[in-house]
Amino acid sequence: MANNDQQPQQQMTIELGEKEAEGIYSNLAIISHSPAEFVIDFTRILPGVPKARVHARIVMTPQHAKLLLHALAENVGKFEQQYGEISVDGQLQQYPNVQGSAGIN
Repeated sequence: MANNDQQPQQQMTIELGEKEAEGIYSNLAIISHSPAEFVIDFTRILPGVPKARVHARIVMTPQHAKLLLHALAENVGKFEQQYGEISVDGQLQQYPNVQGSAGIN
């Protein structure tokens, strides 16, 4: 007997504006949270410049933050399979286990 409770998947079109397509370079992300949301401020620090300005702020629910964590872990894994391990400050970085909550603060 077939299960007719499954809903058909919706298709979504995502529009990328010209300005957004250029992207914003960031080499520092500052993450804060409350019980209701995560806030990620993207900035960049430059040599000899004592002040950094936030260039983009993303606010999301805790559920979406966890989905982002999973998506980033998956894509870093794919990148490393294709190009080799990413070294951070000359050392290989161990990423948290995103299957559960172990290692995630």
